[in-house]
Amino acid sequence: MCGICGIFDLSGNPINGETLAKMNGVIRHRGPDGEGELVDHEIGLGHRRLSIIDVGGGAQPIGNEDGSIQIVFNGEIYNFIELREELLKAGHNFKTQSDTEVIVHAYEQWGRDCVKRFNGMFAFAIWDAKLREMFIARDHLGIKPLYYIQIGSELLFGSEIKTLLQHPECPREVDEESLAELFTFRYVPAPKTLFKGIFKLPTGHSMLASKAGIKIERYWNWRPSERRGGGEDELIEEYQTLLEDAVKLQLRSDVPLGLFLSSGVDSAVLLAIMSKYSNGPVQAFTIGFEGGEATNEVEDAKALAKMFGADHHAQMLSPDDYVKYYDRYMWDLEEPVGNETAAAFYFVSKMTSQKVKVALTGQGADEPWAGYDRYKGIKLSDVYSRLPSAVTDGVAFVAKMTGRAEKFKRGVASLAEPDMLTRFAKVYSFFSAEMKSKLYQGALKKQFDADNFGTRKALSRLQSDVKSLDPLTQMLYVDTRANLPDDLLMVGDKTSMACSLEARVPFLDVRLIEFIESLPPNLKLNGMTGKYLHKKACLKWLPKEIVHRKKKGFANPVEEWFRTRMSGFVEECLLSKDSSMARYFDQDYIRQIIALDRSGKEQYRRHLYLLVSLELWHRTFLKR
Repeated sequence: MCGICGIFDLSGNPINGETLAKMNGVIRHRGPDGEGELVDHEIGLGHRRLSIIDVGGGAQPIGNEDGSIQIVFNGEIYNFIELREELLKAGHNFKTQSDTEVIVHAYEQWGRDCVKRFNGMFAFAIWDAKLREMFIARDHLGIKPLYYIQIGSELLFGSEIKTLLQHPECPREVDEESLAELFTFRYVPAPKTLFKGIFKLPTGHSMLASKAGIKIERYWNWRPSERRGGGEDELIEEYQTLLEDAVKLQLRSDVPLGLFLSSGVDSAVLLAIMSKYSNGPVQAFTIGFEGGEATNEVEDAKALAKMFGADHHAQMLSPDDYVKYYDRYMWDLEEPVGNETAAAFYFVSKMTSQKVKVALTGQGADEPWAGYDRYKGIKLSDVYSRLPSAVTDGVAFVAKMTGRAEKFKRGVASLAEPDMLTRFAKVYSFFSAEMKSKLYQGALKKQFDADNFGTRKALSRLQSDVKSLDPLTQMLYVDTRANLPDDLLMVGDKTSMACSLEARVPFLDVRLIEFIESLPPNLKLNGMTGKYLHKKACLKWLPKEIVHRKKKGFANPVEEWFRTRMSGFVEECLLSKDSSMARYFDQDYIRQIIALDRSGKEQYRRHLYLLVSLELWHRTFLKR
């Protein structure tokens, strides 16, 4: 796990080594164990190392035997041992035991198709000096980030946006179309970011850069296709084998590992399997929140740890902890998201990094397995559309009159929407069309008037892959490739790496995803039971009461904190004279939102969190 950056002048001019050094220096937190740089006339590669595999010999950049191929790499190739054996038999010589060098020789052996053989999380750049071209790739599911921008004839790339901002000519402007998408989806869908001109390499894509220009193509072309044959018991056994193997692979490390442990089934089953294959007690880490006793997971997680003989570590967080962290929150995250649990990942990462350098997490099980309530709504929409208007009008009226049930109102608004993409957008969007019309000002209002849910460009490329399939399968497919990498995985990567911690996600082993997406929808959402076959499979390792325990996630009392002990912080962010909110929004309407939320008449916690996050982002990157 590391940080990478680079510059490639497509015109063949020599690059500025000082700029490369600044780019590499600003991501020191991603790799405090070492740094490396390579400059070869028109290209420069930078690397920060967090030593995990081959601690003594894996320094980067790493080259082949004659040095004509050089690589910088962020992530892990979990099947590197098997690939190394195959490459040795093919005649390749290795000078290290690292997974990075495996990528170099895989590129020599299979060319750009090598990326199709990797099981892991990765973002890497390979410089081929003989061809004078750069090959860049990002993993199948976007676990590792990769940003890029073209400034004149120079292509810049990096693990974090702040590397690109070190270039003296890199713009710091808001992309207003992306801002409109942020207030629909709660994140900015790839390939765009909130920074004008800065892009994300989409999941499962690669880039080839040369004097001829830049070409981006998709290398992972998997599409859900329902398998034939195989009873439920047989499928459960196959899934159990795949899951256990995924965890075993991701336990490969030359340094100590741990686990983010909640009270839910996903991290619990990881604990069970880790306990089976670990040499000693698993190091498990949990956070709780002052005033959040109803949703705290500390005691349940402690009991789980005791059940499997793990060493349990816990920490309680207060509003003061949050306020102090918000000074650097967006510096770490770089992209605002409407995810009120995002900061919690930083705190659990910080605690974990004091004991280990690698942690497994339960992220990635909900999107492919239909683990969220919104998937039930998508399933209900077909039934809802066939109900008489008298019934649907009544439901809509009740939703409108229901004050605090924000999720319920959002769900009802989406049920009657016939267009699939717009339905998805209404499921995600905290801000209804009516709220947006009151909130937006200026150029942002023009974006709203053009397309008040901003769906076509943002998600249509993904939805077109599965538009012939049922609505549930469509949404799971889109979520796994958009919401997951552009929100949750981005948050997980940035907050863990801010603490120099590697976070691994076994549920996103590409073999697991392809298996899950080959199952019929009823084995994911059976009736109103989400993660149906997943939960059945987990009974091999866990008691029934844990498998079916209600999900809490990183539930925290930030809603109450925003109304009480953090109320001054919220007002200062959103209503002060120097707040950037006035550039895009009607501050009088924001004042109304705050008042309605505090009175309890409406539930606007998530709306306010997204607005606060945007203000913090603006202060961090645009006011400097």
